[in-house]
Amino acid sequence: MNKIELLAPAGTMEKMKMALLYGADAVYLAGKVFGLRAYGGNFTKEEMKEAVEYAHGMGKKVYVTVNIIPRNEDLEGLDEYLKYLEKIHVDAALISDLGVFSLAREVAPGLPIHVSTQASSANWRTVKAWKDMGASRVVLAREVSVAEMADIRKKVDIELEVFGHGAMCISWSGRCLLSNFFTHGRRQSNRGECIQACRFKYSVMEESRPGQYWPLEEDEHGTYIFNSKDLCMIDHIPELIEGGASSLKIEGRMKSVYYVAAVVAAYRKAIDTYYAERGAYKVRSEWREELEKVSHRPYTTAFAFQNPDHTAQEYVKSQPEQPYDFVGLILSNDTDKKEAKVQQRNHFKVGETLEYLTPKGDVGLFTVGQLINKEGEKVDRAPHPLEELMMKTEETFPAYTILRRRAKNG
Repeated sequence: MNKIELLAPAGTMEKMKMALLYGADAVYLAGKVFGLRAYGGNFTKEEMKEAVEYAHGMGKKVYVTVNIIPRNEDLEGLDEYLKYLEKIHVDAALISDLGVFSLAREVAPGLPIHVSTQASSANWRTVKAWKDMGASRVVLAREVSVAEMADIRKKVDIELEVFGHGAMCISWSGRCLLSNFFTHGRRQSNRGECIQACRFKYSVMEESRPGQYWPLEEDEHGTYIFNSKDLCMIDHIPELIEGGASSLKIEGRMKSVYYVAAVVAAYRKAIDTYYAERGAYKVRSEWREELEKVSHRPYTTAFAFQNPDHTAQEYVKSQPEQPYDFVGLILSNDTDKKEAKVQQRNHFKVGETLEYLTPKGDVGLFTVGQLINKEGEKVDRAPHPLEELMMKTEETFPAYTILRRRAKNG
């Protein structure tokens, strides 16, 4: 049995490197065009080449999203873009549109293709059709259950990728028209310009009473609109693997560096533990606890085991909780001098107790020791964004260890 791939989002170069350092087997990212996260940072051509070389140097993979649903004017330059992805040895392009798929096969025959979830592949006939056309992997529609995935895998010999963690769209596999409607066509989700309209707060106005707004409230019958809980499958790794998933995908190209690293670390531990223990495998409470420390809405398993009802929606607030603050990143450690170089990401001070998270997923508490700025001056706090300081410590921190603390509202 091939080990399931842990696939992480990479909205920027820093997020990509942290995802790989914290245990991802592969990352997915987008160029400045043709992807579905127009505001996610994204990569220039030169940065994509650098990303591929960095990942391949670690024995890991890079997939590039080319998954917009294009209009005629969006096709200009697409052929050269696909050729470039093939030239720099991208491990696969994520494609949702049949015309883009056909063009990729024509102009970049050596570029592997993964069919995006935007293609809404929800049955084995569709998956087989994509395979017959040359796809090497299909990202199943988010509405597919674990049982349905297992049935598809029995009927079609192809890699299946599934979402395992992250935000959910209120639309069929992300094909949403709300952004288009609210912006009069200026922002289109299917072209990478989502305005997160499903997270807005809504009221009702009766047409004969202009200016009188009534809140949308719940009763025992429903009004379950828009605001989905976040997907979390950390408790169900065996079901995903034994159901035939080849890759577990974490959503979040627009999430923070801290989010990506912490979520990847938790799923890395869960997956590795499954393969190490097999029949003796047990879910560890600390994995779920780790996922409670990142920005998130309440969790759900969504469509994995049944069609979700009103309990899969979040009614209290639309914005995710931010229980911990990312305050620093360890850049290097000198055990002889008992000091570490730390890059400030949020203010912290001498004597403060912080929590650390290492790239191996180890967690612990420590007290901030003496701080020395780049001028060699002793300081009692680190107030400046991205300032690099030397910190006295008895701890031995691996490079890229994250420092965090519980948020005041966490």
